[in-house]
Amino acid sequence: MTDVRVPTLGESVTEATVATWFVKPGAAVGPDEILCELETDKVTVEVRAPEAGVLGEIVAQEGETVGVNALLATLLPAGASAAPAQSKSEGPAAPQPAAPNFQEVKMTDVMVPALGESVSEATVSTWFKKPGDAVAQDEILCELETDKVSVEVPAPVAGTLREILAAEGETVAAGGKLAVMAEGAGGAVAAPKAAAPAAAPAPAAGGKDVEHAPAAKKAMAEAGLSPDQVTGTGRDGRIMKEDVAAAAAAPTPAPAPVQTTQVSIAPPPASVPRAPVPAEDAAREERVKMTRLRATIARRLKDAQNTAAMLTTYNEVDMSAVMDLRTAYKDQFEKKHAVKLGFMGFFVKACCHALKEVPEVNAEIDGGDIIYKNYVHMGVAVGTPSGLVVPVVRDADAKGFAQIEKEIGALGKRGRDGKLTMQEMQGGSFTISNGGVYGSLMSSPILNPPQSGILGMHKIQERPVVVNGQIVIRPMMYLALSYDHRIVDGKGAVTFLVRVKEALEDPRRLLMDL
Repeated sequence: MTDVRVPTLGESVTEATVATWFVKPGAAVGPDEILCELETDKVTVEVRAPEAGVLGEIVAQEGETVGVNALLATLLPAGASAAPAQSKSEGPAAPQPAAPNFQEVKMTDVMVPALGESVSEATVSTWFKKPGDAVAQDEILCELETDKVSVEVPAPVAGTLREILAAEGETVAAGGKLAVMAEGAGGAVAAPKAAAPAAAPAPAAGGKDVEHAPAAKKAMAEAGLSPDQVTGTGRDGRIMKEDVAAAAAAPTPAPAPVQTTQVSIAPPPASVPRAPVPAEDAAREERVKMTRLRATIARRLKDAQNTAAMLTTYNEVDMSAVMDLRTAYKDQFEKKHAVKLGFMGFFVKACCHALKEVPEVNAEIDGGDIIYKNYVHMGVAVGTPSGLVVPVVRDADAKGFAQIEKEIGALGKRGRDGKLTMQEMQGGSFTISNGGVYGSLMSSPILNPPQSGILGMHKIQERPVVVNGQIVIRPMMYLALSYDHRIVDGKGAVTFLVRVKEALEDPRRLLMDL
């Protein structure tokens, strides 16, 4: 007898609710077949059979709350070989002839690849192949979208795409199964499998066998919506919490009074219900679902405001010395190092210099502790078509101008092409954001948690300034340091910004470590 237990649910998630059991006691199951679905406050997790067998006793019923590694059910040894085929079809007889075909060719699972540290799930963005299509080894099958990057999933073997298990828009866990491939010539048997998902929604339409997510039921009760007013996007038409939010926000005459009631009882914490829109305006609008990247950017920025005691201090810097230095050495620099000498290298070196004197700007708060970092992993914010990403130049304090400029250029290009990996965007200890490339003259950057500081660069603009009692025209830039006042005092923040200013106005200080 084998125990079926609650899998790891992700960082900081310790319990889940049993949402739906897809298999009944006594039913035969195959290895890796989905037994039930758990719902946490962040994601829906599928629990699969660890091996072939017969489902014994269900210990945790639907609606019960279970902890990590808790016992869900027991799995008995497999009985007759015909049982799994009968269990999987559950009604329509069409899939049954497919069983012998499965054994004629070698089947290979297409799995969700490693998504990176602290990333436990992704959304299936696009399938480039359909069931029955022949694919070559390493040919791209689909694209997954995580909170930070897009991940391409290549074919593990050459053959035929047999079955797609996770449709576009579905959320999948790291290590989960995306599809099944038949090695070699398997196209002839792929067509019957492709028809199986189409037949599944028929009984679900009646609402008899579909158990909606518990969080969705609660949200519908609060919003005054019935299941027939909400379009479910989960498995077999199952209504998820996001579906209820979308239905409540839809600009239709019926939900309008419901939204008013919702506001008076419990207004949503992160958004304000949309006011009714005239029909002529609604016809000219376009509603597009947020990408995971954009939703994560929005959530993290708001979390930073809610968590940190964020404050911004400003200064300005005369860029004459840096510009003169670039003009004098840019040709020699590019000839020797095969990379252009930009402004970002000077700012990275200046910040590394200042962080040594004010280490709390390079630290972070972890519960009741302060973690001081004896290194500088410099995050450099890059704007991409999908949104803002922050690749990291590791150990920037130990690198020279040429290496820093090369890494920033390479990371920026990979970011714009959507090729950054999770490892390239994790572990930053301080961030520089350059709004000046877009023409920004002044801004207050928002922290990138759990970091305690971020420097905002801005547009270089010639302005009249007083130097030695004389009014002269100089290329000036405003600098902004946003910092977490819980760990960085005003004195430290001002000192940091002054040290950056001094290093940029006299780059020789960087050589002399002054």
